[in-house]
Amino acid sequence: MRLIPFITAILVTATLYLLVFERDDLIAFAKGEVEASAMLPGDGDAAADAVEDMTETAPQEAEGAGAVGVVAMKSTAREIDSAVVLRGQTKAMRQVEVRAETSSTVISEPLRKGAFVKAGDLLCELDPGTRESTLAEARARKAEAQAKVPEAEARLEEAHARLAEARVNDNAAQKLSLSGYASETRRIATEAAVRSAEAGIKSAEAGLQTVGAGIEAATAAVAAAEREIDRLTIEAPFDGLLESDTAELGSLMQPGSLCATVIQLDPVKLVGFVPEAEVNRVQMGAMAGAELITGERVQGRVTFISRSADPTTRTFEVEITVPNEDLSIRDGQTASILISAEGAQAHLLPQSALTLNNEGDLGVRVVDAQNSVGFMPVRLIRDAADGVWVGGLPQTVDIIVVGQEFVTEGVRVAPTFREAAQ
Repeated sequence: MRLIPFITAILVTATLYLLVFERDDLIAFAKGEVEASAMLPGDGDAAADAVEDMTETAPQEAEGAGAVGVVAMKSTAREIDSAVVLRGQTKAMRQVEVRAETSSTVISEPLRKGAFVKAGDLLCELDPGTRESTLAEARARKAEAQAKVPEAEARLEEAHARLAEARVNDNAAQKLSLSGYASETRRIATEAAVRSAEAGIKSAEAGLQTVGAGIEAATAAVAAAEREIDRLTIEAPFDGLLESDTAELGSLMQPGSLCATVIQLDPVKLVGFVPEAEVNRVQMGAMAGAELITGERVQGRVTFISRSADPTTRTFEVEITVPNEDLSIRDGQTASILISAEGAQAHLLPQSALTLNNEGDLGVRVVDAQNSVGFMPVRLIRDAADGVWVGGLPQTVDIIVVGQEFVTEGVRVAPTFREAAQ
């Protein structure tokens, strides 16, 4: 029962061996039988005709001997918009964790995540405690300091008047002393009065400066108290959506405690990373399109190109700003991004036509005017639904699309041409 499958396997193996490894000998053997059968004894005229036919077809067989049959296509380069293709994701334009700046308990009802808030809307309100009293005290001290200003100014004016009077007395004493009508003692006394008046002016000026310093300190205390009261109301910094609930009623807030997380999704950013070989093809303000993982297609413009490469991937970050008025685009969605770039000449080929040479270079095998095989390296531009766009080829070229893996450079082929994809 098991002998028949075994014999069948041996026969199949032998047949495959003859067809693959002994193909040339097998064909020669078959031709030899045909020639022999053509020379079998029989009708003499028929044998002569057979010999004559073989003589006529011999040059044709010799000419086609060794040519390998392949399928090729005539391809002509076309101008395409060679967009830069990236993989990226959506990202909120802004995302802020709004935190408390002072200590107190929450006295406002919480807002739930997903709610839309506008800039200035109340997120968390804290208990003021004794802060109002502190502000009132600071304002009272400021008023008290301001009330001392007229008194200090009056003292300064009085000191200036005394100085003027002392100088008049001193001038009179000097003149009388020169004329012999006043004693030296009186002159010395008037000079001392002048110096005393000058000292009084300096003292009055110092007193006025002290009053001014007191006013500045009181003003700073008032500003600090007002700032502390302002910190009791935590507001939304911009229009956006709540990504988390606001702090619960009655919870204790410390400096740095989270009140809420707010994100802005209109507009939204598309973030991708461009290889360093293509970063110069991306320009600021260039149009870009993207298809989200949900199938939605969006358009925007390039608003940022990083000047510093990622140290690990050697790629450069690119941001595209996209309108999102209906907030249909979410933060963190995967997107296929195409950034428009200058057009290029390219050929549309089946992906199966691509092959590698002995050095591992990606390219295609072509047929020249003498039906010999050649290899040309190509540069991938982008994929398409009906093939792949490649560059680096002449304007017109005959490309082998079937059988390219069974021939090498210099081999003669017998190509059968088919129409190129449109």
